[in-house]
Amino acid sequence: MATAEQIKALIKSHFSDDKERFYTISLQLAAHESRQGHQAIAKAIRDIVDKGRQQKNASIIPFPGELQGLVLTEAPETPKSAMVMPEALEKRIHRIIHEYRQKNKLKAHGLQHRRKILLSGPPGTGKTMTARVLAKELDLKLHTIQVDRLVTKFMGETSAKLRQIFDMIKQVHGIYFFDEFDAIGAERSMDNDVGEMRRVLNAFLQFIEQDHSDSMIIAATNNPKLLDSALFRRFEDVLNYRLPEEKERQALIKNIMGTFMDTRFAWKNVLSLSKGLSHAEIDYACKDTIKEIILSGKTKANATLLSRSLKERQNSNSWRI
Repeated sequence: MATAEQIKALIKSHFSDDKERFYTISLQLAAHESRQGHQAIAKAIRDIVDKGRQQKNASIIPFPGELQGLVLTEAPETPKSAMVMPEALEKRIHRIIHEYRQKNKLKAHGLQHRRKILLSGPPGTGKTMTARVLAKELDLKLHTIQVDRLVTKFMGETSAKLRQIFDMIKQVHGIYFFDEFDAIGAERSMDNDVGEMRRVLNAFLQFIEQDHSDSMIIAATNNPKLLDSALFRRFEDVLNYRLPEEKERQALIKNIMGTFMDTRFAWKNVLSLSKGLSHAEIDYACKDTIKEIILSGKTKANATLLSRSLKERQNSNSWRI
């Protein structure tokens, strides 16, 4: 039988509409039943989860023609409650959501909801997750533009593809996410710049300024200092991300570990070892710990196990120092 904590977590994830969390706990239940020798019910649970995920993905319509491979479309299931961030940043994200939901009221007064957003900060601090959360909260498809594939060596081809994407932004309502935006948004006066890339950036500036659709355009950069200053005037909001502080690290670990966390958990060493790691790195360390627990046949993780995973992440990142 499932544990009381697992049942409570399952119910909570359902009513908070956190489908990814619901899937994860369901698979935890399947693993628990498997350890008890109940292979039939374990397989039945896994089959139900797999079928649910397939039905969700079946509703996603890929982009046609030349844009296939350049734009990846998904229907994210990451709720706002899954994010751990400073209160000020959370409020600004909530404002974007609130304005979108009230966009008709704003239009009646000649105003438009903020829909051109720049996300700036170190890798792994929640920029991509923010795009997924906005898509989930606003019930929109998330279209991620593969910027590295967008940029080509042929004269004029990149600008032509960019025009196609902005045509789709007008025709297909959704959230359009330009990740690693530095590839096309770099400062035009940089010494290593070439004429073609200046034309691409100028084209982007023109397209984004002329766009008046209801779609949301989000760009993310790891290094805002590389971006051309003219870009900042085209975005209605610039959100700055940073590495998580102690309180945020503790909340993040609780979120990820969930029912796998021992009720008597020694936090001091864990919080010390997680300092300087990004949200994504802490996420990986927690999931490494969970996998170790599952494969060893245990049910709970103590601080020692998680500390070991965090040390591995710290050692892997020693090159940054």
